[in-house]
Amino acid sequence: MLKLHEKSGEDTVTLMADIGRRARAAARPLAVATTSAKNAALLAMADAILRNEQAILDANAIDMSNGGEAGLSVSFMDRLKLTPSRIKAMADGMREIAALKDPVGDVIAEWDRPNGLHIERVRTPLGVVGVIYESRPNVTADAGALCLKAGNPVILRGGSDSINSSSAIHACMVEGLKAAGLPEDAVQLVPTTDRAAVGEMLKGLSGNLDVIIPRGGKSLVGRVQNEARVPVFAHLEGICHLYVDRSAKLDMAVKIAVNAKMRRTGVCGSAETLLVDRAVASTHLVPILEALRAAGCEIHADTEVLQAFSDASPATDADWVTEYLDAIIAVKLVGGVAGAIEHIETFSSHHTEAIIAEDAQAVEKFFNEIDSAILLHNASTQFADGGEFGMGAEIGIATGKMHARGPVGVEQLTSFKYRVRGSGQVRP
Repeated sequence: MLKLHEKSGEDTVTLMADIGRRARAAARPLAVATTSAKNAALLAMADAILRNEQAILDANAIDMSNGGEAGLSVSFMDRLKLTPSRIKAMADGMREIAALKDPVGDVIAEWDRPNGLHIERVRTPLGVVGVIYESRPNVTADAGALCLKAGNPVILRGGSDSINSSSAIHACMVEGLKAAGLPEDAVQLVPTTDRAAVGEMLKGLSGNLDVIIPRGGKSLVGRVQNEARVPVFAHLEGICHLYVDRSAKLDMAVKIAVNAKMRRTGVCGSAETLLVDRAVASTHLVPILEALRAAGCEIHADTEVLQAFSDASPATDADWVTEYLDAIIAVKLVGGVAGAIEHIETFSSHHTEAIIAEDAQAVEKFFNEIDSAILLHNASTQFADGGEFGMGAEIGIATGKMHARGPVGVEQLTSFKYRVRGSGQVRP
């Protein structure tokens, strides 16, 4: 188990500098590690997590107790909580990542030039990755496993609320690295809750950190984006929309709306705004809202919706730009798919949007005109997840447009280089 570092100040600066140096030293051997060695480490990690399930649960119980005493929100506590099924999901995710094609060395494209040169664009590891996250201890497993498969050493800085859980999971990952003969420093967990550690990572650890991925609330992500001196993959908020078109099947709309909002309210793919085509307000609106209320959802409705469904609170301007991460949804009537697109492009965080419709033209218009990282048709927004995309897991959902967008999996954790093969050519 990781030994927690109790001191702060200059001592934390020294600690983080050492972590950065050790990660950089692990970068080269990890970049050239064989696929079989990386997969062996991942499978050994998965076995260790299952074998140490009780130790992980015991550590999580300490974090949950501390969180309860600190008065953490229900949604925060849900993200923090580990169960046997969630621990199994972590292990399953590692096995799925092991089964994925190794991206390192993959030839993305190749072509020949008239002068006889043969050019290849080839995937390479990004380098040392820093992941800063809050509450969810499963990120320790997901991020560590994905970075390992992509050949990147990773420095994990989990939230202070989940330090015991993350430490127990990290111990299992180190066990897997040892079993496969890979550098133990390939996956490091920052062993201190001192906030100065985050500041050191944002500075880049003296050039030893190549990219930062924040995963957490708006304040954390905003700080990282504002202060980081290295590239950042991030999304600021998950203000996700679900639009019910006039061509939607009612039973499908009800089922998807309840799942999109209520399956897990604290995840970034949870629907925060429901838009309903005004043309089917008399047939679809009330059944959908009744199902949401029956599931325990609080409804914030615009004026038109309130006239049809009184068991709701009046929506304010703030509701359209709020990521609730709770059992609350904002509801509005719109003028068809064009009205939905206008609302989404005005208020969306460009994370995930879904349309429920049978009209193919409406779907194509929705897909073509909305600029969000993930768009779904007749499916819940809760599928905005790397595991559900077949990536094994994800570090997060990137909503920027540079390098990575959508679920950040193994391919998104690589860069590329060019290999040019000649036969004696010189440039005239």
